[in-house]
Amino acid sequence: MSKTLFDKVWDSHVVHEITNGPDVLFIDRHMVHEVTSPVAFLGLKNRNSEVLFPEKTFATADHNTPTINQHLPVKDPLSANQLKALEENSKLHGISYWGLGHEKNGIVHVVGPEYGITQPGATIVCGDSHTSTHGAFGAVAFGIGTSEVEMVLSTQCIMQPKPKKMRISINGKLSKGVTPKDVALFIISELSTSGATGYFVEYSGEVFREMSMEGRMTVCNLSIEMGARGGMIAPDNKTFEYIKNREFTPKKEKWEKAMKYWSTLYSDENAIFDKELFFDGNNIQPMITYGTNPGMGISISKGIPKAENQDGGVKTYLKSLNYMNYNEGESMLGKKIDFVFLGSCTNGRIEDFREFTKIVKGRKKACNVTAWLVPGSHKVEKAIKDEGLLKVLEQAGFELREPGCSACLAMNDDKVPAGKYAVSTSNRNFEGRQGPGSRTLLASPLVAAAAAITGEITDPRTLY
Repeated sequence: MSKTLFDKVWDSHVVHEITNGPDVLFIDRHMVHEVTSPVAFLGLKNRNSEVLFPEKTFATADHNTPTINQHLPVKDPLSANQLKALEENSKLHGISYWGLGHEKNGIVHVVGPEYGITQPGATIVCGDSHTSTHGAFGAVAFGIGTSEVEMVLSTQCIMQPKPKKMRISINGKLSKGVTPKDVALFIISELSTSGATGYFVEYSGEVFREMSMEGRMTVCNLSIEMGARGGMIAPDNKTFEYIKNREFTPKKEKWEKAMKYWSTLYSDENAIFDKELFFDGNNIQPMITYGTNPGMGISISKGIPKAENQDGGVKTYLKSLNYMNYNEGESMLGKKIDFVFLGSCTNGRIEDFREFTKIVKGRKKACNVTAWLVPGSHKVEKAIKDEGLLKVLEQAGFELREPGCSACLAMNDDKVPAGKYAVSTSNRNFEGRQGPGSRTLLASPLVAAAAAITGEITDPRTLY
């Protein structure tokens, strides 16, 4: 019987099928951080339970860590307590712990792939919705709640209903200045933030085959923003070359054995999906959001759509525009901005900094713009310095901060003030997401760089 890529990975991890209920799924890799794990560990303590397979669990501090002066004690008492709890719980249960100052520290969905924890055909969970990032390697990866974190810690299994299957195929060639972030924002604008609810999405076609692994991670990262349980891309030679010889990947004979299995991970020719969508990559342009959810995105050169053309309700749509202080029909080009954020698990990798640097090289940051450039890990930070990118950035008037989630969710001091506009390479633009009253415009690193240089929304293609 023909199977989809998702079926192959999911079905091979089912420990038990519950009649008219969820599957009991074995989990290969469990990533934990300081925000959603303390209560889960407390649950283990209250039940006098242990972590069943500590070698399959990896802990890093990222969500509410500061991005400057990480060598100093964390000032916020809640954050400090959460970080201390993660460190103590990891030590107690024998879990690998990469805290502040550790050379492997970084955003959970950045360091996982960097060190080969993320592998094809694996099941991966974390108490964070953007765990879907790891699906770029042909893994079934999804976010879970705190009670489920406790379940996985104690049993290495989770109870989950099997999602439906959707395939999104995009062929054609992307135009100059169009990035994987633009592809993802384009898809979300077409489907809305609920268009993939109940589905696990496989991305296929020429556009995704041509993407780098880091680009694929960006696309899979944003799967959750259209309501999907997760997203994945079939592994290929790019995947295998990326993960080869990383710390936690199989070596020698084990590598050969793994490759035999990984090479079977693709959707069979006659595999059936519950839903299929097709788009033309030639039609995708640099994107930017104008409202208060990731689905409210448009090509950067277009005007804000009329309320009467929206499916979500006129009142809600106008409320969103009112929050952003925008009007129907207005052009996004030329709109003034105040902050630029480059980073997050969506766009905090070395390729993102390379793209940003291409635009700002030989130019100067606009004096009205505050820019936060936050690498996704210490490994990214080191590459920025080793490749000479930091020198170029500093000459343009930018400063590099230390790794962490930063302004993506503003759980530390990196908060955009009320009423200010931020062009952000992160994943969500909800009301107050980057600080109470803040206004977020989601975009690619290229669009963010263009805005940082000009002080306004600018088509990056005009700066090449």
